[in-house]
Amino acid sequence: RLCLQSLWDFVTAKEPFIKSPFFPVLFSFTAYMAFCLPYIALDFLGARLPNLRKYKIQPQNYPTLGVMVPCIIQSAYHHVVLIFPVTFIHWYWRPMNLPVIAPELPEVLLEVGVCLLLFDFEYFLWHLLHHKVPWLYKTFHKVHHKHVSTFALTTQYSSVWELLSLGFFAAINPVLLGCHPLTEIIFFLVNIWLSVEDHSGYDLPWSTHRLVPFGLYGGAPHHDLHHLKFKSNYAPYFTHWDKLFGTFTES
Repeated sequence: RLCLQSLWDFVTAKEPFIKSPFFPVLFSFTAYMAFCLPYIALDFLGARLPNLRKYKIQPQNYPTLGVMVPCIIQSAYHHVVLIFPVTFIHWYWRPMNLPVIAPELPEVLLEVGVCLLLFDFEYFLWHLLHHKVPWLYKTFHKVHHKHVSTFALTTQYSSVWELLSLGFFAAINPVLLGCHPLTEIIFFLVNIWLSVEDHSGYDLPWSTHRLVPFGLYGGAPHHDLHHLKFKSNYAPYFTHWDKLFGTFTES
C-alpha cells in the first residue's frame, strides 16, 4: 500500500477537479491522444526511414495527415457532445467519493486483470454479434472498418452506439467489482493503451503480445488481421475466446 499511497495522495490533492464532471472527458481524451502520439510519429517517420518499416504490419500502407485529421476531429466531437453529457449525468446522480487510504498493489493488479478479462469477454460477444448480424454491422459497426489498414487514431473512429457500448463495458466492470477509484483510473489507462496498441499497425519488439507467453494475448497483429479479413479474431486482447469459438486466425 505504501508504494501507491504517495500516488493516491497526489491524486486526492486535486480532489475538486477529480470529482468534477469535466475530469472524465479531459482524462479520457488526453490519455487517448498521448498514447496515439508515439505511433503518429512512427507513421510519419516510417514512411521516410526504411529501418522502421520492418515493424509496420502493412508496410505498403501509411496514413496521411488528411486521413488522420478526421479521426481526431471525430474523437474530439464525440468526447464533447456524447461523453461529457453522460459523465455530467453520472456526476449529478452518483457523486464520486475518494477514500483516504490507497489500495494495496496486489489488489490493484488482480482487479485490473479481472476488469480486462471481463471487458475482453464483453467486447468479444458484442463484436461477434455485430459481425454475424448484417443489420447491426451495416448500421453500427461498419464505420469502424472504414480503414482496412489500422493506425492508432482509428481506435476511436466508430459510431456513437459502438463508442457508448464499449465505454459502458469499461465503466461498469470496476463498479461491479467494487474497485478503489485509483484501481479504476489505472484500469482505464491500461484499457486505453491496449486499445491504441491494438490499432497501431505496428509489431514492435516490446509489444504486449510479445511479453505475454504461450500466445495468450493477440495484440496488434491479431487485431490488424481482423480489420484485413473481417471474419476472425473478434476478441480485442486475449486469444482464448476466438480459439474456443473457432474464430481464431494466426497472424
